[in-house]
Amino acid sequence: MSSRADAPPARELARIGPVQQLRAGRLGRRLTQLTAGLVLYGITLAMIIRASLGNAPWDVLHQGLAEHLPLTIGQCVILVSLLVLLLWIPLREMPGLGTIANSFVVGLSADAALGVLATPDSLSARVLLLVAGVLLNGLATALYIGSQFGPGPRDGLMTGLHRRTGVSIRAVRTTLEVSVVVLGFLLGGKVGVGTVLYALAIGPLVQHLLPRAVVPLPAVPATR
Repeated sequence: MSSRADAPPARELARIGPVQQLRAGRLGRRLTQLTAGLVLYGITLAMIIRASLGNAPWDVLHQGLAEHLPLTIGQCVILVSLLVLLLWIPLREMPGLGTIANSFVVGLSADAALGVLATPDSLSARVLLLVAGVLLNGLATALYIGSQFGPGPRDGLMTGLHRRTGVSIRAVRTTLEVSVVVLGFLLGGKVGVGTVLYALAIGPLVQHLLPRAVVPLPAVPATR
């Protein structure tokens, strides 16, 4: 009978710092998955924007900022990511490699995709582009989180506020997303059915896909 130590590593997210993330093993697989997830995330951001039926909550803010700053939407993604990381300091959150990569790769890949994607002429094509963007965004999120290199800046802000205040993650997330949607809308960001679809669908999508995307870490005990 196999001992507990001989059992294969569990597909669970490990709570480890940046040094342990690099020492935990399977770097080739994890770095490839992290990169693929972040690039795909930026592409899906562009798909949802080009569908022109309403952006994801944070992208309402990014688009609104781009209307008033001499920056592209992708550059606004990077700017907001870095500003959010500053809020991690009083929350005592520890960024990982994936956190830093997220801050830059998503914005750069979004700009690249926006440069080649155009808004479709027909409503049906725009709806298909929106739905595909939301579905693939769920996959992208599961891939980069499952690589076990730490949360993105916005996810870390949400979990950090939850940990420091005791307010539920659902309430913190709702408050943050409503706030950025209102601010982004006032700045000129696009709000619509896509905003609602994303808000309702992304949680269940990630919950369904994440267990399949988590890379087990042989050198790290499963966190329970």
